[in-house]
Amino acid sequence: MSSPAPVTPKDETIYVEAKDLPVYCPGPHAPLWSMHPRVYIEVVKTGRALCPYCSAAYQLKEGEKVHGHH
Repeated sequence: MSSPAPVTPKDETIYVEAKDLPVYCPGPHAPLWSMHPRVYIEVVKTGRALCPYCSAAYQLKEGEKVHGHH
């Protein structure tokens, strides 16, 4: 299972690819100070979603094709 890039400042978008799905926050390389309960981020339906805990923005990279995820 792949994971998103480390947690970034709230005003920065974390771009993910189809191979990164399912996306969850915080990722395994997130710094200790940014830890919160793990939540899965639903980016497939709209192409973009925010973490409800830390407001990190996740977005599918432009042109990504997602197969088998609903």
